[in-house]
Amino acid sequence: MPISIFLAKLIGPTMIVIGLAVILHQEDFRKLSQEFISSRALLFLSGLIILPAGIAILIVHNVWRLDWRVLITIMGWLLTVGGAVRLLAPRFVAERGNTMLKHPQMPLIAGIVWATIGFVLFFYGYR
Repeated sequence: MPISIFLAKLIGPTMIVIGLAVILHQEDFRKLSQEFISSRALLFLSGLIILPAGIAILIVHNVWRLDWRVLITIMGWLLTVGGAVRLLAPRFVAERGNTMLKHPQMPLIAGIVWATIGFVLFFYGYR
């Protein structure tokens, strides 16, 4: 099985479930996000998990073609940069997070984006 298909099968359903959970429980997600960004320990721990996950994706899948596979590469870069920023600049992450949480539609928009990307990857992974 090509690595693109494997990663689409892994990441797609995960993003669908996360996106739907956020859409269905927006207020809980807002509270969870506030708790998360107020904890330096959680920000650090998430950086420790997200950074190597992103690097792993980039090691096996750094594909820059104008098709669905580029979504996986972009996810790898976002995870890598996001993990590094959480480790190097946790205060910046908390400030940006608080700014985003001030917008009442943020959970809905985030959930829709996650679920949509998840459905695209799911489609190409399982078709």
